[in-house]
Amino acid sequence: MDEPIGATEKFPAKYWHMLHDGRIQCDLCPRDCKLHDGQRGACFVRGRVGDSMVLTTYGRSSGFCVDPIEKKPLNHFYPGSSILSFGTAGCNLACKFCQNWDISKSRSFDKLAAQASPEEIADTAVLLGCRSIAFTYNDPVIFAEYAMDVADACHAQGVKTVAVTAGYIHAGPRRDFFAKMDAANVDLKAFTEAFYVKQTGAHLQPVLDTLRYLKQETDVWFELTTLLIPGLNDSVSEIETMCAWIMKELGDDVPLHFSAFHPDYKMNNIPETPKETLIKARQTARSAGLKYVYTGNVRYREGDTTFCPSCDHAVIVRDWYEIERYLLKDDGRCANCGAPIAGCFEKFNGSFGRHHIPVAVQSRPQSEKELQANVNN
Repeated sequence: MDEPIGATEKFPAKYWHMLHDGRIQCDLCPRDCKLHDGQRGACFVRGRVGDSMVLTTYGRSSGFCVDPIEKKPLNHFYPGSSILSFGTAGCNLACKFCQNWDISKSRSFDKLAAQASPEEIADTAVLLGCRSIAFTYNDPVIFAEYAMDVADACHAQGVKTVAVTAGYIHAGPRRDFFAKMDAANVDLKAFTEAFYVKQTGAHLQPVLDTLRYLKQETDVWFELTTLLIPGLNDSVSEIETMCAWIMKELGDDVPLHFSAFHPDYKMNNIPETPKETLIKARQTARSAGLKYVYTGNVRYREGDTTFCPSCDHAVIVRDWYEIERYLLKDDGRCANCGAPIAGCFEKFNGSFGRHHIPVAVQSRPQSEKELQANVNN
């Protein structure tokens, strides 16, 4: 039974229409949830109240942390900078392997922190010196109205915005949503329809449509991540097929991250991904022509490092999220041969490092000194 929607959880939602049979259909994502009064959608955070739809998590977060941008992961979007990260609750996919299941699968709001307005979040990012803010932990598509308002507040103060998303969204809201984003990491979970249906409860094609849209119709910088799960999506043939599609539809300069799976949620019976599988996947992608391929969730210096595709010089040497050597000019050109590296770059001011620092986003009286104290503790 759906949890009743409280009186304080009735922020008006966009992207729905009334059906002839009296139900309301949510038009945000391809699930197309059809709701009677009082029902919630599959994401659990969008629901029907009377003859309209509401977003129940507007202004409510599961917590705020300052992270390195590389943790999103984004390796070509202002490397070394810090990013203020937050999410809410719920998700419009049903991944059996979810790594943030306690947040994304939550059917209760007891994990949500005190309310934070878009302006308060933007103020906090500025005071903490964060170059950007990330909508992450759960998919920001389902709290699109809140994310877009936060993005507007951030842009007003010169703060960039990043969406960490599965890209499962309809064309209309997709235009609105990504018009507010400067960068994205899109989780391409596999490259077969069977995997998407059985393991995520979704479909592959809408994700591919989102990726084509980002490449062909926007200036959003985006990178891809695929979590390799032993025996399910890690075959050489599937990776070759995926990379061939990326080369044809997105180009050779879209960074691709292969991440290691660890047993979690409903997949505790599958072993963690061997490091060798990630290394082989990286080699396969590079052989297919992709210029920037990385490994994640394992310690592998070469898989963390950015190489110049022209001279093969190591231009950004990383150890996990720590940048140990940075050999790019301010405009993102290789310091060795002058060739351009794809991405968004500026003068390098040092690496934020491996920090993961919880912070409080409170009402305006909180001072910069108090905020910096949170970072230093």
